[in-house]
Amino acid sequence: MRRSLVLLPLLVPAGLAAQSPVPPGSTDPRLAQIVAAPSAQRLAADLRTLVGFGTRHTLSDTLSPTRGIGAARRWIHAEFGRISAACGGCLEVRYVSEIYQPRNRVPTPTNVVSVIAIQRGATDPSRVLVMSGHFDSRVSDTLNATDSAPGANDDGSGTVAVIEAARVLSRHRFNATVMYATLAGEEQGLLGGQTLARMARDSGWLVEGNLNNDIVGNTRGGDGITDDRMIRVLSDGTPPTETDSARCARCSTGGEVDGISRQLARYVHMIARRHVPSVDVWMIYRLDRFGRSGDHRAFADLGFPAVRFSEGHENYTRQHQDIRVENGIAYGDVLEGVNVDYVAKVVAVNAASLASLAWAAGPPRNASITGAGQYAASLRWEPPADSTNVARYRVYWRRTDSPTWDHVEDVTGTTRYVATGRTIDNWFFGVASVSREGHESTVVFPTPAPRTRQRAAAPCP
Repeated sequence: MRRSLVLLPLLVPAGLAAQSPVPPGSTDPRLAQIVAAPSAQRLAADLRTLVGFGTRHTLSDTLSPTRGIGAARRWIHAEFGRISAACGGCLEVRYVSEIYQPRNRVPTPTNVVSVIAIQRGATDPSRVLVMSGHFDSRVSDTLNATDSAPGANDDGSGTVAVIEAARVLSRHRFNATVMYATLAGEEQGLLGGQTLARMARDSGWLVEGNLNNDIVGNTRGGDGITDDRMIRVLSDGTPPTETDSARCARCSTGGEVDGISRQLARYVHMIARRHVPSVDVWMIYRLDRFGRSGDHRAFADLGFPAVRFSEGHENYTRQHQDIRVENGIAYGDVLEGVNVDYVAKVVAVNAASLASLAWAAGPPRNASITGAGQYAASLRWEPPADSTNVARYRVYWRRTDSPTWDHVEDVTGTTRYVATGRTIDNWFFGVASVSREGHESTVVFPTPAPRTRQRAAAPCP
């Protein structure tokens, strides 16, 4: 049985694709509570505490109770512990560490210690969603571990966002596991992120998404624009772990902008449009900003869906800079450069996305599509492992030049869909699981069915 939800005119001007009506979503009242819960006051207090440690450089003092990265990580651990106590011990708080041998930006063997808090899923704990930010900081010289490096925005803002999300979401119980990760060693080469991503792979975690928050607090850009609405979400098009056969299939069937990380970015965009209308999520079709990197790259490199949240307009005078005034310009990553009301909005988008995914069933498996030379596209898929939580499936489609899934139809009682009258050449299709409470998984982009894939592989270089 099918129930049509949104059927837009088939001929949509390319420039209007992103302005199409928001597809229907869950009406779960808990999402409204989550969006309203982040506190700018708590964020400001946490940020003042982090900045108060003077420097959080990865190579800084680890023994002082008041200064350096050691004091910072112990405070974060204690803060997660306080949050866990308030929810009856719902968080498992731990340090995750690895000794890195000398390399670029690491002159001596260094123990890189991150802090994580795990909120185990009630019914499907093997599915894992990770929100991350890095708490280490730096000044102009990447090896200067002694001078003051407040790191208020880069990445104190992301760190306090993770802590605040833990406060908000720990009041609820989820099907999947949610992990709150504050990482060290980012400025020395994404070290903490690599350690955690490898741990996820080696432990066999089914990571359905990493939402990394890095530089999410400034609203006055160096380009002269002040904007407290825009949030950039950056993602790569296809994972670097893609096989040669999959790459060859794309030569003729498409999907260059439909990898797992790009679908996660679209999911965040969709959740923000539905539940956090005070922000505009701008999907950036890059793994990260040009020539730069963040901790989500460690997850993406291992084939996990991963995106980066970052402010809409960066101010480079407040990043990686010694604190000084030069030619009338104030440099340094100080508290005055962070707008905590804006950070609260970032937390709201993260928390709503995490909650919706964690309440949802897993995405459909082994989705495939056929329809070459026909006036209909045919999709098939398999249920997720936790199919008991699936009420129906949601088939999406969009023009090939649209960045968002603009058309949708619900499908009940079947794992097959035939798009009659829609030529596969002109449209992209995807399918998501929908839980009994109306929460969706990410959209799965189908691969060509085996016979189609075999024909398409021949001409690839």
